[in-house]
Amino acid sequence: MPKHRYIIRLALIIVMVLIHSTKMTSGNEPNWPQFRGPNASGLAAEGQNPPVEFGPKQNVLWKIPVLSGHSSPCIWGDHIFLTGYIKEKKELQVFCIDRGTGNIRWSRIVPAEEIEKVHSVSSLATGTPATDGERVYVYFGSFGLLCYDFAGKQQWTVPLPVPKTRFGTGTSPIVSGELVILNGNEPNDQYLLAIDRHSGKTVWKQTHPSASELGTTSHSTPVAWEKQLVIHLGDEVVAYATTDGTRIWSVSIATTGTSTPVIGNNSLFVGAWTNFGEPDLRVKLPDFEVLVKQYDKNGDMQISKNEFPDDLIVARRPEVGNVDGGQVYLKPYFNMVDMNKDDLIDDTEWKETEAFVSALSKDHGLTAIKPGGNGDITATHVLWKEKTNVAEVPSPLYYEGRVYMIKNGGIVSCMNAETGKLLHCERLGAAGPYYSSPICAHGRIYIASGNGVITVFAAGDQLQVLARNNLEESIFATPAVVENKFYVRTIKHMYAFGE
Repeated sequence: MPKHRYIIRLALIIVMVLIHSTKMTSGNEPNWPQFRGPNASGLAAEGQNPPVEFGPKQNVLWKIPVLSGHSSPCIWGDHIFLTGYIKEKKELQVFCIDRGTGNIRWSRIVPAEEIEKVHSVSSLATGTPATDGERVYVYFGSFGLLCYDFAGKQQWTVPLPVPKTRFGTGTSPIVSGELVILNGNEPNDQYLLAIDRHSGKTVWKQTHPSASELGTTSHSTPVAWEKQLVIHLGDEVVAYATTDGTRIWSVSIATTGTSTPVIGNNSLFVGAWTNFGEPDLRVKLPDFEVLVKQYDKNGDMQISKNEFPDDLIVARRPEVGNVDGGQVYLKPYFNMVDMNKDDLIDDTEWKETEAFVSALSKDHGLTAIKPGGNGDITATHVLWKEKTNVAEVPSPLYYEGRVYMIKNGGIVSCMNAETGKLLHCERLGAAGPYYSSPICAHGRIYIASGNGVITVFAAGDQLQVLARNNLEESIFATPAVVENKFYVRTIKHMYAFGE
């Protein structure tokens, strides 16, 4: 081969390699590649300017009906990936929408021999797909992991045991380098799983020992931080080495492990919420003598599980309205009260339970953690906590030195990210439960209520509401912003808004 032709061919090969290697990371690509965008940050790319005001008849580019599901849009180029569920058929689906037109490009049925048990307000299609620009990765608790190319051709599957949780899985996969990472829940086994994105083969699996022993669950999505993978569990925040899953550090907290951590200001912010965390929402438990007098049927001065009252309330969530779980009953937590596991509760266990519930308020709260350290760093690396008006499901948002969180009832709090100083805490004027996480674009924060109202307000030390947009349908999914367009999934539809 003549030398000049060899040089030209070599140059072309180098160019193609460079194009391929930058495809997954280019900041100029119109992408929102996973739950809540890049690394679950909730931040739109710089310069993005979606509409402030929109609704069913305002600034609608397209609107299409979609299957039932709570997964959020995953976007790469002109592809939008979602999951859904047909209850009557017990059928799980993955589908792809053309971002420009709203037309369905393709849909694929996912077989499931056993259907995951979920909370009444949850869904079997909760996990948001993740993509690397070449393939899309999907997780269903009722099946496991699946991989498709952009044309909808299945590449590999990783079937997993169906989780046995009270509320359903809720987690989403992420892509970290050459790995697909999943926060896994199996009966008596909670773990972080790393799968080779090309082959679907397991690279490593790291069990969470304390979570498995306590029987707590986690619904959080992992985030990448300082060459580590951080996961919010049911009793702690833990960091693992991306390369092999080695456990590096942990922070103990009182939490249900629901929200996903967010990174900013060289810190990690975790919304640690528990039913019993805020004293004004707890209900005083009766003295044990009163409990025995009312419910001890056999006179042994102890309370068995059969004797334990079904209607004993330990906490209230008045802001969620008629949603199942608005009142928290103690009986589902009987095994935690029964500390010696003899199926009976005595006076000592009851007093220890009262003390335990009271102590939860100390560790509950939005928690700021600084990087570094090994082992248990609870005492050394927690920077600050905000213990009031803590978000239950939505993840916190970091933007320009401030951290935001949204509580049920539409109560938004804004903290200084460095000091934890509360800058403002006010009602947005959109009540009801909140499941969707806040996102930010063009210096504006967008928060969707479960009742279907998306409030837009200016980022800053004071609350300045710019718009309240009522889509008139429940919203569980977190919106996405790509190329100045605002994409949001309601309980029945998928919208694209733009000006």
